[in-house]
Parts: sequence; structure tokens; C-alpha cells
Amino acid sequence: MINILRTLVLLVVSAMAVPAIACTSFLVGKHASTDGSTIISYNADSYGMFGRLNYYPAARHTKGTMRRIVDGDTNHFYGVIPEAPQTYAVMGYINEHQLAITETTFGGREELVDTTGIIDYNSLMTLALQRARTAREAIRVMGDLVQKYGYNSEGESFSIADPDEVWIMEMIGKGPGNRGAVWVAVRIPDDCIAAHANQSRIRRFDPKDKDNVICSKDVISFARQRGFFNGKDADFSFCDAYAPADFGAIRYCETRVWSFYNRHVNGMERYLDYADGRHIGQAEPMPLYFKPKHKLSVADVMASNRDHYEGTPFDVTKDVGAGMYCAPYRPTPLSFTYKGKKYFNERPISTQQTALTVVAQMRRHLPNAIGGVLWFGNDDPNMVAYTPVYCCADSVPPCYDDPQANDVTFSWQSAFWVCNWVANMTYPRYSMLFPSVQRVRDELEQGFLSRQADVEAEAARRFAVSEEEGKAWLTHYSVECGQQMLARWKQLGEYLIVKYNDMTIKPEADGRFLLTPDGLGQAPVRPGYSEKFKEVLIRETGDKYLVPETK
Repeated sequence: MINILRTLVLLVVSAMAVPAIACTSFLVGKHASTDGSTIISYNADSYGMFGRLNYYPAARHTKGTMRRIVDGDTNHFYGVIPEAPQTYAVMGYINEHQLAITETTFGGREELVDTTGIIDYNSLMTLALQRARTAREAIRVMGDLVQKYGYNSEGESFSIADPDEVWIMEMIGKGPGNRGAVWVAVRIPDDCIAAHANQSRIRRFDPKDKDNVICSKDVISFARQRGFFNGKDADFSFCDAYAPADFGAIRYCETRVWSFYNRHVNGMERYLDYADGRHIGQAEPMPLYFKPKHKLSVADVMASNRDHYEGTPFDVTKDVGAGMYCAPYRPTPLSFTYKGKKYFNERPISTQQTALTVVAQMRRHLPNAIGGVLWFGNDDPNMVAYTPVYCCADSVPPCYDDPQANDVTFSWQSAFWVCNWVANMTYPRYSMLFPSVQRVRDELEQGFLSRQADVEAEAARRFAVSEEEGKAWLTHYSVECGQQMLARWKQLGEYLIVKYNDMTIKPEADGRFLLTPDGLGQAPVRPGYSEKFKEVLIRETGDKYLVPETK
């Protein structure tokens, strides 16, 4: 009875899920990382979305127990399916066996969305995490579920990783009333990195290569049947058949992938013509994966999540659109019309609409309870410090799951809202305020990373005493880190409003605001316009603000 109640009350599939209108995911093989970790990441980006981290306890279910399927984006109830006899504990996007799954939506051919299917992509991720222990097993579970119950989402790319293997799986439906989906999963070589960002990336693959490819039986024949492909099997390209690219698919999506590779792979200039979106069908597409020029750490992946195309031809800080404070952000929508012509904004990896961001770290050389870590942040990755949440933890840091907070309800106990409060103070005066945010962000994050080895050594000692004591220790530590971040972020927000009040800067030394001999704050500095912005202003206004010379 307890398990039945838990199913009916707690395990609403959509609770983990977030709208994924425009997300980014990076993948790192175990021999491409600095410490043998497999790593996948996820920036979950969607305007108006509330980010929450959810925990699903392990459970055993009696025969006949049913599972509600609720769309993670729309909260729409689709139906019920039989619950698995046993489900594993899941912390957000990682389970107790160090299996992690993230995603990005590529959309693809609209006519292939099956509105009659039961399983949406968010539910599919949660179900796989609860029912599988390895990446390969998760791929099979996902394929079987959509075949049996139907898949009702748009085209989706999934990052699926365990401590040994990293895979990209791409899936799209077959259209209304046509049960199932067509899909392919490709293993990323252990010494390589990969990425996807809202555009299908799998091209040619060999269905006979069972070590590195798993796919639905009809992935090629269905494309032929629908007229999406008519060549030889060896020439079949999943993305060309099911998600043919246009300018937006490249410039808004593949450019993010290019920028990630550009940080870590030599010779990416070769693919600039492809990444600019203006040479479709002419420029050479980027491969699915690359061998990096250096091994990547968890910190490197975090930094990659914060990328705004700095130092590339797509850099968003170098023109007038950045404003007088050189902000690497642009208002949406991505495109706009002026005098009958359509223009666009760049869409970098780091963006203001991120609701949550994760870096999942899995390590074979450690027990599952210690080896799996979900580094979590609740807002734009550039504006938050990631905190560690271990996969064995049996409760969520309260700041990441405040029951009083939601997308229209502010709470000082919610990391989502406190981090957004700080970020939204910073965006309008980015170059002025961001250095203060960055300093606190890096101080916190580097502290968590530097303590990781000692924390895990202590956890191993406690697990040697008992599993219960080890889990309790790592749960407490995960909660403590999240709450420490929240407290420090509140202090940061208070500091920013005092330090930069009314577009001025209050002077300070050694962490204290300077006072006059009479005990008042010293007069604030009024920086005014930068030289670059003065040039723009005068060019636009001419002599309107010119002070007349006195005779």
C-alpha cells in the first residue's frame, strides 16, 4: 500500500521535467576527462520556466500498480502505464547507479509528432533513470517504452552516460496514430567530446556496429517510406532525413556546438562557414564528435556552459547591441523585423532564460554512491555557482525545491528566485556589476571543487562503517552546500544594491565601505559613459547635447 500511495502521490513523472525549447548539452568520454570521469551537461533554457530539483526514492511496486504520465512542459495528463516492479532512486538527472540523462529538443519534421502517443520526452527520461542501470540499458528502455505506448514529443537529442560509456540518442515520432518512434543512438569514443544544441547531429551510422550503434529497426526504412530518403543505406543521414537544417537550426543551434568545440579542439576555423548558417549545402558539416586538444575537467565543462562566443566572430559583446555596459545578452525573440527586413540576435550557450543548469559527473573508480555527482545551479550558468548533490543523497537541498516558490511566486528561500534577483540586477549594468558576481561565484565553486577529494575520502570512511551513515553524510553535505550558496547569494545581492546604488560606485577597501571622518559613507564614484559609448552616443545625436562654448 505504501508503494501504491507513493506512486500516486509522489511519482508524477513531470516533476523532474522542464520545458526544453532551447537547451545545450555537452558530453565528455572517460579518457577525454582529467580524472577518468564521464561527464554530461545541461542548460535547460526556456522563458517563464521555474527550475526545480526533484528526488524520486527507490521503490518496489506490486503487480497492477499504475503510473501517471503527465507532460513535463504543459502539465497535461496523457494516461497511465504499468509501474515497473522495481524503480531506482533518482536525483534530478542522475540515478543511484551513476546513470545520467540530459537532453535538447531539435524539433524536426512537424508532421512526425504523434499527438496520440502517451510518452513525452521528459517522462521518458525519468522512466529510463528509474528503470535502468547503464546507458545501454536506458537506450533499450526508452526505445521499448515509445514502441509500446507511443511518443508524443518533437524530435529530441538525449545525452546518456554511465561511468563507462557516453551516448547521444536521437528520436522522433512517426506521426499521429503511428505508434512508436524512429531513433538511433551512437556511442561517443572514450577519448572524445561531443555536443548538441537543439539541432539533430547524427549523420551516417552503421547499424551493424553493435558496439557503437543501437537503433530502431525501421529508422532507415521509415524515412524511405515517407519520402525523406531514397539512397543506399550506407548513405543514410538521420539529421538530413528527419531534421533538415535551415538558417536558424545552424546559427541559433549548431553555432553553440561550434563554440564548445572551438574552446577545446584545434582547427575549428575549418567549420566557420558551416557555423555561420549562410552556406547550407555548401560548407562541410561538423562531425558528431572530436578528440580534444586537452583533457577536460568538471570545471572546464562549467566554464563552457558560460560561453557567450567571446573572442569568436560571433562575439555578442563587441557591437552596439551590447549597450553601454557591454552585456553578452540580447532581448528575445531571436529574430525581429525592421523596415520590412528580418534580422536576428545571436543565441550563445549562456543565456538569461536558463532555469537550471547541471553538470553530471560519473566515475567508475569510486562506488556508485560517491562517484556520481550532479553539480547543480538554478539560473543562467554565468550567474550561479554550481553546488554538488551526490547521487546517493535522499533529500534535496531545500533551496532547490522550495514548496512555496513557483514560476509566479517569489521566495527568499528559493535559489531560483534569489539567483534571478542577483542576475537581473546585474544584466542592465553588466560590466559594472558582473566582476563582483564572478568573484563570489568562483570563490564558492572553487571551494566546493577543491574540497571534493577530502569530502569523498570522509564519505568512504563512513560507508565502511555502514551504508546508512555514508548516505547520511553525503546527503548532509549536499544540502549544506546548496544552503551555503543561497546564504552567500543573499549577501551578494545586498552588497550589489549598496555598492552600485543609483548607477554609482561606493568606494571600499579590504572588504569594507570607506567612511568619512564623521562616519558617513564616502562620496560615491560616478563613472558615467565609457569612451566607446560616448562615441556611439555622439554619432547618433550629433550636437544635440553639445555644451555651447562660452565667449
